[in-house]
Amino acid sequence: MAKKNVLLESQCHYICIVIKYEEFQLENGLKVIHHFDPKKSTAVLNLLYNVGARDEDSEKTGFAHLFEHLMFEGSENVASFDSELQKAGGVNNAFTSNDITNYYIEVPAVNIETAFWLESDRMKQLAFSEESLKVQQGVVIEEFKQRYLNQPYGKVYMHMRELAYKKHPYRWATIGKEISHIQNATLQDVIDFFNKFYHPGNAVLCLAGNISLQKVKDLTVKWFGDIPNGVVNENKYVEEPKQIKSREFFAPQKNAEKSIYIGFHKPEKKNKINYAGNILASLLTDGEDSYLYQVLVKTKKIFSSINSYNGSENDPGLFYIMGKLNKGYNTRDGLKAVMDEIENLKVSEFINETKVKGKVNKLVTSKIYQDTNLLNRAMSLCFGKNEGNINLINEDLKSYKNVEVNQLKLFLNRYLIKENSNTIHYDEINK
Repeated sequence: MAKKNVLLESQCHYICIVIKYEEFQLENGLKVIHHFDPKKSTAVLNLLYNVGARDEDSEKTGFAHLFEHLMFEGSENVASFDSELQKAGGVNNAFTSNDITNYYIEVPAVNIETAFWLESDRMKQLAFSEESLKVQQGVVIEEFKQRYLNQPYGKVYMHMRELAYKKHPYRWATIGKEISHIQNATLQDVIDFFNKFYHPGNAVLCLAGNISLQKVKDLTVKWFGDIPNGVVNENKYVEEPKQIKSREFFAPQKNAEKSIYIGFHKPEKKNKINYAGNILASLLTDGEDSYLYQVLVKTKKIFSSINSYNGSENDPGLFYIMGKLNKGYNTRDGLKAVMDEIENLKVSEFINETKVKGKVNKLVTSKIYQDTNLLNRAMSLCFGKNEGNINLINEDLKSYKNVEVNQLKLFLNRYLIKENSNTIHYDEINK
């Protein structure tokens, strides 16, 4: 058993935060993180699998999300995952993204072994059956219909992915490309997917809370030590070609507000420029003093609302601007207004040191608050480890502090340009 002890500090101009952790790895490849917090009466077990929608076959999409449901259907020795956890006073949930699948359990610290038992048993072998597959296929298909097909603007991010990505597997959403991929999934299909990705070498486990390192080691070996390893996901994907011409997709939406959604390609999550991208999004649309709100909502009254955010995909992702238009304007008007104001912003003095520091303060305060939550700490440690830098949880504040005005302008000038844009029009107009 290899052991790593890491105690690192992040030094921040605003506040100094130290989230301490230690690491070790089992012989079967399972990476384990321990974060001790004696002030908590609870403990969290967070298990991240290095598999997301980008790892699926393009003709068999939605499998990672389907497994999020199947993993609660019972395992080799546990007929009902939730009922056993409830006996121990615990709660649990999971989520899937294009990059990862994450499961977490929170229980009273004295009952943490129940979490080890339950999570290890379903890693060893799910109770695969035609019946459980059929049930969860129905659940996922209904979710697909309710959240994506039967909601106004429900398919917007499906349209966006299809428009913005031509080669990279981000071109489909976690729910999948189409219902038929879930409907046609066979029991052997899901067994093969499980065996490929759900094993110790492809997982990161974090135990956080009022539980000692020695106890974590003992319980991890006891419950996970005999599970065979598999082939580790190398996370190698087809690179998306550089976009050299703007793209548009028109999606008529009757009886709904006219809206636009714009996605600009930008670098992968680990690129430091994304800290500037996050601050830029805040300067553009966060609050009544933000640039696009002031100009397009308050002054020109073209939009009734406008928002933006910088995506956090592990691979090169998208920076989004979206808004709903006031009566009298169509989506072509809205797109032109946004692009014009982005160009105006590039030559204005709006982005300055005072404004950047104000937004940095706000983001730092938000992160500090988030890190008071034990589950958030456990997840962040797993995310960082999976991305190749576990200490990101301690480095983020310093990275925000170091963002300068010229970095925001670089992001703005390099990525928020017309030829790099993908726009979804929700309007009753024809192309």
